[in-house]
Amino acid sequence: MQIVLRRNVMVVLAVSLVGSGFSSHVAKVSDRLLSAELLDRARLRTVWQMTLPLKPGEKFDTIALLGDRLYLRSDRNYLWSLDAAKGDMVFSRSAAPESIPMMGLVVHGDDLISLVGNQIVEYSVATGIERRIANPGLSVVTPPVRNSQYFYLAAADRRLHALRTKDLVRMFQVAPENDSLITTVLADEEMAVFGTNEGNVIAIAADGPRKLWEFKVPEAVAGSIIRDGDSFYFACRDTNVYRIDAGQTASARLGWRFQAEAVLDRPPRVTDRYVYQYAPGRGLTAIEKGSGQAVWSLADGLDLLAEADGKAYVITRIRTLTVMDNASGKRLYSVNWAPVIGHASNTQGARMYVVDEHGRVACIEPTR
Repeated sequence: MQIVLRRNVMVVLAVSLVGSGFSSHVAKVSDRLLSAELLDRARLRTVWQMTLPLKPGEKFDTIALLGDRLYLRSDRNYLWSLDAAKGDMVFSRSAAPESIPMMGLVVHGDDLISLVGNQIVEYSVATGIERRIANPGLSVVTPPVRNSQYFYLAAADRRLHALRTKDLVRMFQVAPENDSLITTVLADEEMAVFGTNEGNVIAIAADGPRKLWEFKVPEAVAGSIIRDGDSFYFACRDTNVYRIDAGQTASARLGWRFQAEAVLDRPPRVTDRYVYQYAPGRGLTAIEKGSGQAVWSLADGLDLLAEADGKAYVITRIRTLTVMDNASGKRLYSVNWAPVIGHASNTQGARMYVVDEHGRVACIEPTR
């Protein structure tokens, strides 16, 4: 593995040992991000801890759990990939010049994809090395998404453009009838779905400009749309969280909507049984996935860290970890997590991934 010198020799040696197959505990600092005593009181333990070499003034900008990898990107576009299970370094390298904005991190097969400036960049998942850099000739406004056949790019011309993956030739384009700006896109092998700043949610066939269905909400879709089977979950700036049900049919119907009593600015977190929605000034609410009924609200709740055994592990705006019982809707306990300044939300398992300002990254899990 190639190591880029970013700190003193001791740090580089530690990272090199990890890349060579040694335990990630070699790279830890002398003290823990979260003390063992504190975690034990909260029925938690540290699975692994790693220290990444941030430069003076450098901060984590993006922390994303994608499949079995944890990706961390700094505000200077330095990118680390860690094995989420063990904490071992997969790669670390500069992903783009410091001054160039990066938007999105998406994994498709062996490719890690991002929009760098206005170029699509595909990196190797194994090494982080650029495999392809391409200018689509569009002013792209959302992160690129793809399936096996096409890239789908929402552009400032208010069109969704489908580009053939092998050579990025533009094959077709679509636009909402009201010519609204497309703000979010998702795609699989069956369909591409996009939301707009005027509340359109539209599905088209994956391989051509054929509309499958459309659903209209009163205001802009806030953040990403999450698909779970034939259901789609999203937040809207009309203060509601929506579940709509639709497959490859000619219509979409409302499953439920839940009013959060605040203008929403981010998407929900969706797990097997619950939908967690943050609302500014109202905190975090857990909504039962089938009925659309709230099971609890936490006024200082900020985001879901993980879910396990009927419990939701929530990071709060005052830097505490609060554990909620989803069955009773009661707060079980809270512990001080003051060092934690960033996290990845895990909707698929029980492990929590947190960071502090010194570059320490930790994986935490419940013990019982």
